Amino acid sequence: MLRLVLLRHSFTEGNLQKRYIGVTDEPLCPQGIRFLEEHFYPETEHIFVSPMLRCVQTARLIYPKQPFHIIEELAECDFGDFENKNYLELSDNPDYQKWVDSGGILPFPNGESRETFRWRSLKGFERAVYFCLNKKAKSATIVTHGGNIMSILEEYASSPKSYYQWHVENGCGYVVELEEDLWKQNREELYVMAKIPHIHSVSIDKKNRTW
Repeated sequence: MLRLVLLRHSFTEGNLQKRYIGVTDEPLCPQGIRFLEEHFYPETEHIFVSPMLRCVQTARLIYPKQPFHIIEELAECDFGDFENKNYLELSDNPDYQKWVDSGGILPFPNGESRETFRWRSLKGFERAVYFCLNKKAKSATIVTHGGNIMSILEEYASSPKSYYQWHVENGCGYVVELEEDLWKQNREELYVMAKIPHIHSVSIDKKNRTW
């Protein structure tokens, strides 16, 4: 089995203000840094990271001594005209209302369509998986964005849920497992084992940060 941690980056100032932060390359805010310092995350053999600063900082804070691989396809969605705005600032925008009424299906005006975003998220995830399979790795962590994680789990989770049902908070994520032989046979499926950080759901050695 290959164990993967799908982890959303910690908080930025824009996240705290409920803004659509996509291509805006914000750093973590003090609260985001403190959150990571107060929680434990599992050890891992390989680390894959979105190119966005908030993900790079998250990976460095959790795994300060380990190198990581940047995967461009795991960047956040381009929210176009909604970028760096929150729902209050968009409340009078007719395009925003159309997007909300569509259930989030419509493309972002002057931004990225959900299907394009989904396609590249899956491509980036598959790059990480096949790297691990070729290295015969048993564990890896992917530090990315909420939308990427939702896209991956909507596509591959063994327990089917819709995109928005896989929502994950900042600094949190899912532990999933896949069977290498089945994946190589194009029987791609992820078994969701736990949420993180959720200290009481699994047995964790707090001193060594291991599962």
